[in-house]
Amino acid sequence: MAFIDQEGCIIVPRSIRPIIEYDETFLGTKKGARRQFRYNTLHIREYDNHYTLHADAINPVKDPIGHLVVDAPEYLIGIISILCLKKQAQYLLEKKEKSEDKNQRNEILDKIIGICIAGSAAACLHHLISYKRDY
Repeated sequence: MAFIDQEGCIIVPRSIRPIIEYDETFLGTKKGARRQFRYNTLHIREYDNHYTLHADAINPVKDPIGHLVVDAPEYLIGIISILCLKKQAQYLLEKKEKSEDKNQRNEILDKIIGICIAGSAAACLHHLISYKRDY
């Protein structure tokens, strides 16, 4: 059994540490884990036969914005994309109320598609950059 997974997390067999006494958390991506825990910057995922753990640079409990920027920028990109989409949709709907133009629906759809493509491209770029790090 390898002791480091493809994401650089340390794998600990349950036979070494059968019980984790930390409080369970919802912060973080489960990635198929049954449960997950946090202790300061340590992020632990519990699977059937093992645990995986890695250290985040910033504790999400103490500094959630800093954690998003440094450790989980893909979520920050998603949040920003949603906020931009909301703002564009509000603007276009207000504009539509002022003038009933048949092309408004197409303009709204074009904006939504554009924002989705931009968000997807940014997430892909982050994914490519983050997996080139040395662990």
